[in-house]
Amino acid sequence: MQHDSMRTSPVFLVSKRRASPRPTGDTPAPENFAETLPTEMSAKIFGELEAGSLCSASRTCKLWHYIIEESDQVWRRQCLLVGAVCQREVDSDRRDGLSWKVTLVKNYTRSRLKKDWLRGRYSHVRSAEELIGRKMVPLDAETWGEILQAELDR
Repeated sequence: MQHDSMRTSPVFLVSKRRASPRPTGDTPAPENFAETLPTEMSAKIFGELEAGSLCSASRTCKLWHYIIEESDQVWRRQCLLVGAVCQREVDSDRRDGLSWKVTLVKNYTRSRLKKDWLRGRYSHVRSAEELIGRKMVPLDAETWGEILQAELDR
């Protein structure tokens, strides 16, 4: 199976030799670890990636895409990171029966926005024009209460 090794990071490749952009005559092509390891091990490796890298990895080849898409443990780990900021939302979505992946997709942007607000990133915004181009999502009343308290504590 031929894979585009130019797009992958050397971290994902298993080879005794240093990976080169194009294999030469006597240099073996790097092996795709997902072809040699059990699916559970590959999922464990993918589970160590942060969300952006995970999305990039899923576009690397069909096998990686399949493993990432189908692995609940990969999405669970990412969702738990989001849950550190948006615990109520994650708990509610899981109680409603949503998968880990759907829960992550639904709450990822919200968690980043909430984290920015709580860290004071928007503390000195004077007008809505300063927020143009920033991704905003609706936040519930409890979240706005947390943000207001953080602002008052600053």
